[in-house]
This record gives sequence, structure tokens and C-alpha cells, in this order.
Amino acid sequence: MDSLFADRINDVPRSFIREILKVALDPSIISFAGGLPNRDFFPADELQQATQKAFAHSGKDLLQYSSSEGFLPLRQWIADRYRQTQGLEVSPDSILITSGSQQGLDLLGKVLLNEGDGLLMEAPGYLGAIQAFSIYRPEFINVAVDGLGMVIEELDRRLANHSPKLAYTVPNFQNPSGISYSDANREAVADRLRGKPCVLIEDNPYGDLRFSGSPTRSFYDLLPDQTVLLGSFSKCVIPGFRLGWLVAPDALMQKLLVAKQATDLHTSHFTQCIVHQYLQDNDIDAHIRTIVDAYGGQCRAMIAAMERHFPASVHYTRPDGGMFLWATLPDGLSAMALFEEAVKQQVVFVPGDPFYSDRENSSTLRLSFSCVDDDTIEVGIERLGLAIKKMMEAQS
Repeated sequence: MDSLFADRINDVPRSFIREILKVALDPSIISFAGGLPNRDFFPADELQQATQKAFAHSGKDLLQYSSSEGFLPLRQWIADRYRQTQGLEVSPDSILITSGSQQGLDLLGKVLLNEGDGLLMEAPGYLGAIQAFSIYRPEFINVAVDGLGMVIEELDRRLANHSPKLAYTVPNFQNPSGISYSDANREAVADRLRGKPCVLIEDNPYGDLRFSGSPTRSFYDLLPDQTVLLGSFSKCVIPGFRLGWLVAPDALMQKLLVAKQATDLHTSHFTQCIVHQYLQDNDIDAHIRTIVDAYGGQCRAMIAAMERHFPASVHYTRPDGGMFLWATLPDGLSAMALFEEAVKQQVVFVPGDPFYSDRENSSTLRLSFSCVDDDTIEVGIERLGLAIKKMMEAQS
């Protein structure tokens, strides 16, 4: 059977997080692993009402095939939202509704990447993007990120020796690190890519989840002709509908539309209409504020617990939003080995390895605070701190 498989699928790793989630099903395990939105904030009643109203308005048309571009009123809402919240002028015609922003990554890979093409990737970077793009067998050109964004000196070195066709970024509350690019860093990245035959992807699933700090500029504002925006309703409305979108220049959009048609014809018209009705009938900003208030408190609780229970030699990010923070262990400690010890202490996280395309046995790890309350955070971080201390003692 192995001889039947395409080379491209043999190169793609399985999702490490999906494997960890099997461990986390044990109710005695405290999980900081899954990057899941908190189910307590899913607007279930409101979506039920929106469904009934959509059926009343549209009847059986709600169940019919629809256009590949997506439900026009929903695309118009997204365009209006960009103008209202970010001052970006986006036409509904430049928006393609996708089956989650993950499909947007796959479509961009299909349209733009030949085998061996250069792909500029954050290190660490979103493992879902690494997995999606690996199908197309690019050359990953990794650039480290720090607290301000891409390390510009390293970006300059990479660009001196490579000509990437794509550059992938999550500039707001990055997954996995939680860091955000500063305005100065965004301007520097845009300056380096301006005029080059390179498309910059600005993946922004967490942008609305800011609980401290000030908003920053979009790459679309700095580099409009080269930037593709990705967005999603998964983090602020509901993940189970798998509803996202991308914004692209017209010439690229025409190719993406062909790829979309070849993939699934169109994203579910049914769920698009329901979400649009929900957005019409409810105050999305009030809903987001509820989520942000909760996540902000949970993030602060996790940082405070880490200050109490982690050795001082463990360093971690302090996000202004999103769902994650990133910890770095002392030199010589493996996060994969820590994971095994942590399971014994009945707590799990995601080791840093799957967030890199080019390294193993890293000393980094991702912690998610979105689905754990303050008391659970305290207990889980205490357990993880104990596991770290045991490893440090064994090393000394």
C-alpha cells in the first residue's frame, strides 16, 4: 500500500496537537495544550435564533448550492468591518469565503507554490500553516521572531540568499508565541518585501482578542498590492462552522477562485447565512468584549502563577491578547522530555518542536489559557513547575 501514496503526503507531519488532545481527554489531566476557544462563550442561543430566522426568510434556498465567492451580504459585512475597525478599504469582490482560514492557506499554497519555491516562515510559526504548506513541498526559509516581531537582521540575511515567493505572518498575538509585531517592525518587514515578487500573508485570527496595549497597523495598509489577509469567525463566534475568509488582489483572486471551485465548489451556504443573520441581530463587539475580559484575566492568572511556581531561569512571553503564551526552558532542557514528566504530574502542554520546520528537541513550549479558569491554572502551573524543577535537579 505504501507505494501508492503520493510523495507530497509522506512529507507532511501529523498534527502533534491532535495527538496530545487524546491524552487530554483524561479528566484528571489539566490541559494547556489545545488552542481552543472557550465553549462557555459560544452564542448557542443566539445562533439557534439566527437559524430559525434564516429559515423563515430564505426557506429551502438556505439549503441550495451557492456562489464560489461566498454569500455577498456576509462579504459586505466583512468589508464594512475592515473599514470600521482598521480603516482599510476592502471591496466585497476581493473577499473569498473559505472553510476556515486553514483552507485559505491551502488555496494559497495550491495557487502560488511549486516544489522548491521559497516560503518565508516565522520561527516559531503556526504549525497548521507548516502542515498546510508542506503538502506543496516548498523550501522553508525560517526567520526568528522576538518580542517585537521578525528579527530584521535575520530577515536581511535570509533575503540576501533567498527569493521567497510567499511570506507567512501572524502579526497579532502570534500562535504559538503570543507576541505582536510592533509598528516599526511591520514597517521594516514591509520595506524589505516591497517591490519583490513575493506575497505576504497576514493571518489574523486573534486580532479582535486584544486585552491590553494599543492597536497596530495592518500589512495591508503598508503593502496593499502584495498582502493577502486571512480572517476567521472561529475565535469570536463559533469554530465548529469552519467559516473564514481571505482578501486578495484581483489577479490572485481569480486564480484562488478556480482553486476553490476545484476543491469544494463553495463553503457551506447554510452556515454563512446563519452567521450573517447572527451578526445582523447581535452586538458582536459586546460579545467580543466578554471574551476579551475573560481571556485577559486568565492570561494574567497564568503569568502570576508562573511567577510563583516556575524557576527564575524559565522565560515566557507576556501577550497583549490572543490565547497563548510561550515559555523557554533553561539551556539543555528538552520540552519533549518535559512533556513526558508533565504527564506524570497530570498536566499537558504543546512542546515547541512542531512549531518549527527545521528543528527538534527544542527547549520551548506553548501554553494556552483560553479554556482554563483561574483555580485550574494555579493547580496546573504548580504541577508543571514541579515537573520543570524535577528535570533541572536530574540535570544538575
